Amino acid sequence: MLAYDTLLAARDAVRSKKISSVELTRQALDRIDKIEPRILAFNSLFADRALEQAKDVDAGKRTGPLAGVPIALKDNLCTSHGTTTCSSRMLENFRAPYDATIVKKLEAAGAVIVGKTNLDEFAMGSSTENSAFKTTRNPWDTARVPGGSSGGSAAALAAGMCCASIGSDTGGSIRQPASLCGVVGLKPTYGRVSRYGLVAFASSLDQIGPFGWNVPDCALLMNVISGRDPKDATSVDQAVPDYLKQLDEPLKGLRIGIAREYQLAAGMDPQVKSAVDAATKKYQELGAQLVDVSLPHTEYGIAAYYVIAPCEASSNLARYDGVHFGHRTKDPVKDIIELFSKSRAEGFGEEVQRRIMIGTYALSSGYYDAYYLRALKIRALIKRDFDQAFEKCDVILCPTSPTPAFKAGEKTGDPLQMYLCDVFTVTCNIAGIAGISLPCGFTTGPKPLPIGLQLLGPTFGEEKLLRIARMYELTTDWHKRRPSLETN
Repeated sequence: MLAYDTLLAARDAVRSKKISSVELTRQALDRIDKIEPRILAFNSLFADRALEQAKDVDAGKRTGPLAGVPIALKDNLCTSHGTTTCSSRMLENFRAPYDATIVKKLEAAGAVIVGKTNLDEFAMGSSTENSAFKTTRNPWDTARVPGGSSGGSAAALAAGMCCASIGSDTGGSIRQPASLCGVVGLKPTYGRVSRYGLVAFASSLDQIGPFGWNVPDCALLMNVISGRDPKDATSVDQAVPDYLKQLDEPLKGLRIGIAREYQLAAGMDPQVKSAVDAATKKYQELGAQLVDVSLPHTEYGIAAYYVIAPCEASSNLARYDGVHFGHRTKDPVKDIIELFSKSRAEGFGEEVQRRIMIGTYALSSGYYDAYYLRALKIRALIKRDFDQAFEKCDVILCPTSPTPAFKAGEKTGDPLQMYLCDVFTVTCNIAGIAGISLPCGFTTGPKPLPIGLQLLGPTFGEEKLLRIARMYELTTDWHKRRPSLETN
């Protein structure tokens, strides 16, 4: 691991000159050189540029709350340097002409960007096995997946190749890999973080968020990346609090909602249930009151999500036609239709094609009302369920993933089983609320695997959500555990 693996510890060490930014960045790059062949987390590295950024920090030319710390970006965030591939053949050689707003904010805060991480193609998946380039491995057991779609960002952090990382979350794509890799991942409220420069999958669901080793790391990143952006019409003009200011102060009179629908979810691993139950008891020991709440439309969440998201993907990905954007076939074609068809067939992977076809069908004449419009009505009901639940409680507690990390290839032949991995996470995106995953235990066995606890909070309730997550974290040491990776 790095000499200072948590973001705050590394930032403070650079700030106090216990270590130079160049030394820390070289540590990260050396670690990547040794570990990356086993983890396969990165699509591209910016070694020379990162060292130049680090030199500027050490020279006092770059300052800010993240000055000098190595951070990795998910490869669906546009950067004017290097490629932005979305782990797709369609964009394999694409170079963005601008930086995403979040990239500008991170660099303005002094962060050192070491590279861009692997993901499920166009962020469509729950295992990072849908990448066109490689399958990222879980640092706790390299035979298993890191989750998805932000699996590369979670694995890069868990393997100690950076001090923090950034992902995007459309239906659980930050929280689920955070759970499977034993790190903390936060999905902010829709509109809290600018999406300008995030390559769109499902525009009404996508949100950018941080990965950290602990809650303070995520709070620090949220201080930097949150806020209104005139380039993103969906970002909300609401004051951004200092998420670190009261982070260690316990919330008095804490009410934790326990949704009966989550208790009845099928396919939950017994060890996951046991760990989450133990976390619930820990909150009770801290003085929290458990409140029964109901989210009656939860059972329709997966179905609604897998109509809304593919419909928006069908629309967003229509631009990749081999003419305006993306891969163009080299085969001879007789007309423009064949050019489009061959280019898209070659450029898009199987899962992306599946979702485009589902979305195009659901939006087609005669089916729009039956599928898409009905899914939007369900969405409104799910949002109402959460609003009513949060009148009775401060947060809702549940597992992040129904299972720990599964073996690579175990679910690839059954898309429905893969979709059900998101059973606890998709409704958060559908409702546009905030959610966080933090480590709450490990499985037994020769290679223990992390288990994640999810807390869901109301819109723009990140400050309270982080404080409540920190209450648990301060009384446990799950977040301090690190995977053992040989560096020889």
